[in-house]
Amino acid sequence: MTTGHNSKLADVLERCRPVPPASPNILKTLLAVQSALGHIPTSGILQIAQRLGVTDAQVAGVLSYYSDLRSQPTGRHLIRACMGESCMANHSARVLRAIQDHVREVAGDPLEAERFTVDTMSCAGNCALSPTVMIDNDIRGRVTPSDVSSLLEPYR
Repeated sequence: MTTGHNSKLADVLERCRPVPPASPNILKTLLAVQSALGHIPTSGILQIAQRLGVTDAQVAGVLSYYSDLRSQPTGRHLIRACMGESCMANHSARVLRAIQDHVREVAGDPLEAERFTVDTMSCAGNCALSPTVMIDNDIRGRVTPSDVSSLLEPYR
């Protein structure tokens, strides 16, 4: 972990330290770390556990359980395609494939290589407008494969 990450991690952990009689909130702490660093470095698990007064296995367990928590850095923009039942019934797999193809094409340009990270999600809660794609915190419904290029253009 870099010195900058160590410093930021220490700052976040200081803000998240439980004050007795409150019990430690591992999830809240991991979300705060991810918000500050962009991901939760696995090299920081022991430090997080020690600060919260829990075991590193407990921290690792929470980190591995929640799919929104990331142990690896993401690109500048996180694109998540919904794979819930409604979205799947409305061909979200085709949309996901179009996104992956578009991102591969963009990644061919060295200046764009770290622009996007593509992932899936279980449910965006936008079933009435499926299929749904989330880009960072923006939610888009009724996305078709032909929409992908124009959908991602503002994020370039």
